[in-house]
Amino acid sequence: MLKNAIDWASRPVGDSAWNGKPMAIMGAANAQGGTVRAQTQLRMYAVPLNMYVLPRPEVLINNARAKFDEQLNFTDEQGRDFMRQQLAAFAQWIHRLQAGLVS
Repeated sequence: MLKNAIDWASRPVGDSAWNGKPMAIMGAANAQGGTVRAQTQLRMYAVPLNMYVLPRPEVLINNARAKFDEQLNFTDEQGRDFMRQQLAAFAQWIHRLQAGLVS
C-alpha cells in the first residue's frame, strides 16, 4: 500500500509531490531482516523521485512483536534511542538541504 501511495503522489509525471523532498526511513519487523528489504526498496524508489534520503543513522527494529505493549506503545528503550538519534539527524539533514549544503 505504501508503494501505491508513493506512486499516486508522483503523478503527473514532471509534477511529483516528492520532488526535492527530504526522507528518513525507519521500520520494525518480527523477522531479523524484514525491514532491511523494505527499507532498501524505499531507498530505490526515492532515487527517480528526486528525494533526498537521510543516509544514516538507520532504524531497523527486529523482534517487534515483543517491543510493543497491549496498547501498542513502543516499549524498547534502545529502539527509542535509535529513533531519537535518527530524528535529530533528520532535522539536521533538513537544515542542510535548506541551506543548499546537500546537492
